[in-house]
Amino acid sequence: MLPVPQALQRLLEQTNLSAKYHPTSGYHYILPDQPPPQNMFQEMKSHPLQQARETNVWYPFDGLGEWSLAKFLIENLSQMQINKFLKLDWRPQFKSKDELFFYMEQLPGRGPQWQCTKLRLKGYESEQPIHLIWRDGLEVMKQLFSNPNQLPEGVTIILIIAASDKTLVTRHTGGLEMHPLFLTIGNIQADICMKAISHVWRCTAFMPIPTFIVNSDFQSLLWACLWHKCMDLICSNLKIAAHVGEYMVDPSARQCYCFTPLISHIANLPKQLMIACIMKNSSPVTMATHKEFGDETPHPPQNGTETYTLIQQLCNHVDPWDLIVFIREAKKLHLSRVHLLYWRNWRHSNLARFLMPEILHTLHKFFLIIHHKHTGVCYFSGGISHVSQMTGLEHQDIQHMIVPMLWGMAGPGFICAVWAMINFIYLAQNPLHMESSIALMTQALQDFHDNKQAILDADAWQGKSGTKDDFFIPKLELMQSFTPIFHVGSLMQWTADVSECLLITHCKHPFECTSCHRDFVVQITRILDQEETIQLFDLYTLLSSSLSMPGQDPLINAIMMEDEEITSTETDPTFTWVSNANPAAQLCLQVPHPVHNHFLKGIMSYNAQIVFNVTLKADRSHLDISQLQSLYNIPDYSHALHLYASCNGCIVPSQLLFNTWWKFRIQLYSTFHTCRIMLSQQIHADLPSPSIPRGNCNTVLFNWRVDGGNDGASVPECLSQVLVYIQHFDFIVPGPKPSMERVIRRGSIIPLADITHAVEIIPVYQGPLGKDVNSGNSLEVFEDYFLNNFAEKELYHSLSVISDN
Repeated sequence: MLPVPQALQRLLEQTNLSAKYHPTSGYHYILPDQPPPQNMFQEMKSHPLQQARETNVWYPFDGLGEWSLAKFLIENLSQMQINKFLKLDWRPQFKSKDELFFYMEQLPGRGPQWQCTKLRLKGYESEQPIHLIWRDGLEVMKQLFSNPNQLPEGVTIILIIAASDKTLVTRHTGGLEMHPLFLTIGNIQADICMKAISHVWRCTAFMPIPTFIVNSDFQSLLWACLWHKCMDLICSNLKIAAHVGEYMVDPSARQCYCFTPLISHIANLPKQLMIACIMKNSSPVTMATHKEFGDETPHPPQNGTETYTLIQQLCNHVDPWDLIVFIREAKKLHLSRVHLLYWRNWRHSNLARFLMPEILHTLHKFFLIIHHKHTGVCYFSGGISHVSQMTGLEHQDIQHMIVPMLWGMAGPGFICAVWAMINFIYLAQNPLHMESSIALMTQALQDFHDNKQAILDADAWQGKSGTKDDFFIPKLELMQSFTPIFHVGSLMQWTADVSECLLITHCKHPFECTSCHRDFVVQITRILDQEETIQLFDLYTLLSSSLSMPGQDPLINAIMMEDEEITSTETDPTFTWVSNANPAAQLCLQVPHPVHNHFLKGIMSYNAQIVFNVTLKADRSHLDISQLQSLYNIPDYSHALHLYASCNGCIVPSQLLFNTWWKFRIQLYSTFHTCRIMLSQQIHADLPSPSIPRGNCNTVLFNWRVDGGNDGASVPECLSQVLVYIQHFDFIVPGPKPSMERVIRRGSIIPLADITHAVEIIPVYQGPLGKDVNSGNSLEVFEDYFLNNFAEKELYHSLSVISDN
């Protein structure tokens, strides 16, 4: 008899639920010679000191206050400072750092143990000892799996995702650089994995970057060899599990037989080349070389087998540690001279698959202006050429505006090439793909190749040494690997945004709390263990304190609640558990909280797909028509109001007074996930000033709608709702780019609920601008405008749907 899935374990009256078993789904196992399996929380509850925690959940600490003090000391002070603090007259029951550390060791919930291993490379010495700070990758995956292919029947696949990059972890003694390694599993929802503070990424190792006592030409090669050696050690048990499997406990405390294939190693292009052991004049994922990077046809994939075969053949007649000879021979084969690749014996590892197309570095940083100020849009007051440092956000802001900015300044072919590339970038970021969207991506990239010669003809492609006459760009070649989405899924889940954030937020603190003594590495491992113990014990105390009803397990209850309200939060799973088990304790957790839902009590649109929020208190109250016209400098307001009332079959009362707001918020559902609520956007209308005579207002799209007749009330129904005064721009005949033209400056009144989107328009520049033109008056001095469909990703797809319809 098959077990009933937890998603179907609902109340008896919920009879409309049905399910179908997948023919190759994983089994749950009962092993007779082993105790019943336990998930992470149940293991914490079975700790030897659990009986003492029945009366004091914070045991061995005296209570919440002493536990909070212990956390503060460990997280903020060095060992010497802790000892100094504990010598004060007022002291807790632990009298020294050693006693405090002993108390920490008595807590439940210790994660995979951190350890330090001393390494060396054969025949090469370093200036300082090489210490790898790490923990077993398989044990890390087991913990993640228990915390919410061609394989044997009934097994469960645990998809391994890795991310790593170099970072400066400390500034003392010249600064210490290391390669942190982060691991997570693909069994966790992608939207959760994309949030750096959702605690689903586990820091698994700090790989050293020593200085070797060799010629500087060999330093990078030895670093790469050491990196692969470290990765080989960290992932050794994961590779064994990928071959023969491993029993693991899932969040529901059921035993699963799991295999651990590597499906992704998120990295930028230089790191991908190091992983693939390929020279920089070759592609890490295809067989293309330098002079083929600009080709418009895809090249055969680089699956890694050929690379490792070449390395083995080379090692058979050349000593890999004879660097001079090995480097010379490896260069002939386009190899990067590393011979022990960490992925070489990882079952089902395929370079063309696990080196995923990476959005941040390949697309957003592929590239590389005065316009109307718009809420939420970066404003480059001095032009983009004066920006001294570019991050991914600045690159994205340039993408938002570069196409309309080129109008009148470049030829049609040039604009079409840039327009096609921006289209490709936006389509590649779709969270969901169909055959039609993949076809659009392929066509956009082809359009770029068809028009790229115009960029060369304009001498616009500049390299470090001047103008270039070719497109031998590695990132352009990598874009050919974006379209096989059938194999890798949505590309957004493989972006390096998260890993780069993790380098800042999740790996530097332990090094800031240590001194550079002989036991420096030992201090780091102890701090890392203590940090994880603190996090798990905090979760344990929050959940344990909510056990008010006998036989209730709040963690299991929270997991079983798989209704739409829970699964749509897209937050830290720990937060979801606590929000159901102990709602009052939610504020104790530092996690991404759910999006504020204005649909609960906002002003709903007529189709209930859009909601608006205005404050209860108006910015100005009890204004008559003449006061309102004078305040906002809109002399046609009275005419527009009477016209709106007439169209809706009513008359404006003579003594009607108005409350006015300067801003409101609009919130929509996602274009792709129709049950997902997006962040709200603010739309404002600033009052006129001497520098901005007509005020500074945002632009919107709206649906024209007539309300109908009046029922004879003293204040007509059509006037008792929230109304918006707008000034029109009319669409002109569609061209290759969406555009708008202001025919005449005329105003109208519409209900707030008629607005559909906040949008951005950019003037159509026909040449150099006068000195009197600025972002404040750009909506007053131009006649033609582009509706910028590149202003925001959701808007891009919404306008595409509108255009198709």
